[in-house]
Amino acid sequence: MNIFDRKINFDALLKFSHITPSTQQHLKKVYASFALCMFVAAAGAYVHMVTHFIQAGLLSALGSLILMIWLMATPHSHETEQKRLGLLAGFAFLTGVGLGPALEFCIAVNPSILPTAFMGTAMIFTCFTLSALYARRRSYLFLGGILMSALSLLLLSSLGNVFFGSIWLFQANLYVGLVVMCGFVLFDTQLIIEKAEHGDQDYIWHCIDLFLDFITLFRKLMMILAMNEKDKKKEKK
Repeated sequence: MNIFDRKINFDALLKFSHITPSTQQHLKKVYASFALCMFVAAAGAYVHMVTHFIQAGLLSALGSLILMIWLMATPHSHETEQKRLGLLAGFAFLTGVGLGPALEFCIAVNPSILPTAFMGTAMIFTCFTLSALYARRRSYLFLGGILMSALSLLLLSSLGNVFFGSIWLFQANLYVGLVVMCGFVLFDTQLIIEKAEHGDQDYIWHCIDLFLDFITLFRKLMMILAMNEKDKKKEKK
């Protein structure tokens, strides 16, 4: 039998029988909001890089933090849905602005880093998201404690490296952080499913979890590629 004659049942691939229909509808809203965040964040990064009207740094980070706290404090309801979507868009825009300096650095090293990093991040995010969706419910929730501990260690090592200035520790932080964020994609996706199954329909807040996972993955992969490109240029010299 010729293996190329076999037909792939795409309908079967898209069926998640272990996830209830109401949760599947919730996930559609989550990922629709996630797509909106990506477009708005791209606009924010573009505004910073082209106009420099909004300077990235402390102000954009402070603004995004304020909007996230405001969004958290605003209860989820039909009456507040439009307001919370506006806060979500503002948060995504300022997050994109905050990416500006890192994007400019990578463009200075090699402009091809940006599309490579974005495509790589999209593939990683998609693969780990599908793994979480197809896996048995709650099978990755045990990662929560491990990931939070690893994240705390990474934060401490980053703070310590301010005094040590070790390039090796910085690179190790990037690679380990990339692995940790892959784990967070698994964990957060299954946690969103579990919350939705128990009645939590706040798709806007759930979207923020995945959006931050994607942005952090993109930032770390982008910096890894930039560091490797700089090393290659030094070797050629």
